[in-house]
Amino acid sequence: MTLVDSIANALAVIKNAEYAGKPECTIYPASKPIGNILNVMKDEGYIDEFELIDDKGGKFTVKLHGKINKCGAVKPRYSVKKGEFEKWEKIYLPSRDFGVLILSTPEGVMSHREAKKRGVGGVLLAYVF
Repeated sequence: MTLVDSIANALAVIKNAEYAGKPECTIYPASKPIGNILNVMKDEGYIDEFELIDDKGGKFTVKLHGKINKCGAVKPRYSVKKGEFEKWEKIYLPSRDFGVLILSTPEGVMSHREAKKRGVGGVLLAYVF
């Protein structure tokens, strides 16, 4: 099995587990970017917790609680300037103040709300609502 986009694969696993009503899912192989995205999702209240299991390749077990309607990777990875968040919210999120864009910034991976507060731009990685 070859993975083209590990972030898209991880988010698809989460979305499918949510649709099936499962309490948890397993994402493998594990990587730092996926861990950072899961951390933002946890901070925003979309997942309960996650744990890194360090075996061959590594994997994450993610505890779900049914709050995700849809999540996915943004491809291609668009660059976003600090004043452009509203444009991308309209494209990827269903309504204002509902859901979150996850982006990689020079200050780390964070939600678009946190990036607005800090006044930084970055590269879009994913969306969740």
